[in-house]
Amino acid sequence: MKTLLHEMSWMEAKEYFRKSDVAVLPVGSNEQHGPQNPLGTDHLIAKAIAEETAKRAEVVCLPVVPFGVSAHHRQFWGTIYVSPATFKSYVKEVCLALNYYGTWKIVIVNGHGGNIPALTELARELREKGIFVSVFQWWEASGKLLPSLFQPEERQHASAEETSMNLALHPQMVNMDKAVDEEPRRHPAQFHGIILPLDTVDVTSFGVLGKSTTASAEKGRKVFEAVVNELVKHVNQLKMMRIEDLTAKPKV
Repeated sequence: MKTLLHEMSWMEAKEYFRKSDVAVLPVGSNEQHGPQNPLGTDHLIAKAIAEETAKRAEVVCLPVVPFGVSAHHRQFWGTIYVSPATFKSYVKEVCLALNYYGTWKIVIVNGHGGNIPALTELARELREKGIFVSVFQWWEASGKLLPSLFQPEERQHASAEETSMNLALHPQMVNMDKAVDEEPRRHPAQFHGIILPLDTVDVTSFGVLGKSTTASAEKGRKVFEAVVNELVKHVNQLKMMRIEDLTAKPKV
């Protein structure tokens, strides 16, 4: 069956939505990922995970939302960002449009950490309206499923884990000759328990937080398989559940 919504005709979409109440929506960002990675890293990885998951679970996958909450990377050229409010509103309206066709369970595959607060807030709001939204972060799943594959300094922004995923999914976009290892600078005002409104350029010169030179396509393929398999389990579970068991409970 076709699983990519943009490749379906309206009649094929009608057939799908009449029998299924689940959809997958990838979101990401277009921001710097060091000298070696493409600006589209976050939305490209989210798209690949979402599309493969949809194929295996036989659910529909929407086109990726490529821009996200990335103002903290803006000093690095080519970073295109939107505000948290704009991002949240846009994704919300996509979800409501899906719901118009009877979609009550939406899995958002998120490729960018900066989107998390807006997506968490949105998921809670939509649950109150009877729409269940789950948010999947592939790097968190990878850390649990493959804890020994990377060291902590390889699991940060634009470091070896993200670069490995790029090498596995679209190696033609990666230039490992430009890969760097950077230990993030400590801001003089940083102390335990303090949150500072810093930008990425405050702590790194090249946009890499940690070690990226140890990336490999082989490691990337292991991550991709592990996280897709985990997400497929989640989607299949949602397919079997009643929406009444997923939405907000009444007061006790």
